[in-house]
Amino acid sequence: MRRMNLIRSICAFVLCLTAVAAAAPPLPRPSPDFTVHLTPTTQTSPKQYKGKVVLLAFIQTTCPHCQQSTKILNVLQKQYGPQGFQVMAAAFNQGAETLVPGFINQFQPNFPVGWATHQQVLTYLDHSVMTPLYVPSMVFIDRKGMIQHVYLGGDPFFNDQEKNLRSTIEEMLKQPPVSARK
Repeated sequence: MRRMNLIRSICAFVLCLTAVAAAAPPLPRPSPDFTVHLTPTTQTSPKQYKGKVVLLAFIQTTCPHCQQSTKILNVLQKQYGPQGFQVMAAAFNQGAETLVPGFINQFQPNFPVGWATHQQVLTYLDHSVMTPLYVPSMVFIDRKGMIQHVYLGGDPFFNDQEKNLRSTIEEMLKQPPVSARK
């Protein structure tokens, strides 16, 4: 009897995981509106950088992996920025609004870092509230405003983060710039 209950529990868990994986929206897809609050009165958005390759990082200011990612992203912004690459980050941990200034002071990012609510991040990612969201999570948006890649914290992408970031950035920068409409 116990064995049968265990098997049923495992099957239910696998079905649940399958449903969550199946619910992930397909790529590429248009980047929805998203606001990163920089100060109480200023904000930015990935749409402001249309025509550039944008990496939107979702972080927590107190997360050591996010802090390490910020150091890597500083280097990549400096290197690839002149080629049309733009990093931006949104912290969404509890108290992020008050913690972001200290984070900026400590890590000196050369790209916009602000905050958003947890719910805003989940909505943007189309991520279920029933599934934990690990950080850092990174979204790559092409020059046309289309999400091409989404890497959630814990993804094997982060096993060799800098190499994989460089590879993805270089691949996306090869795409031609958006031409002016006539």
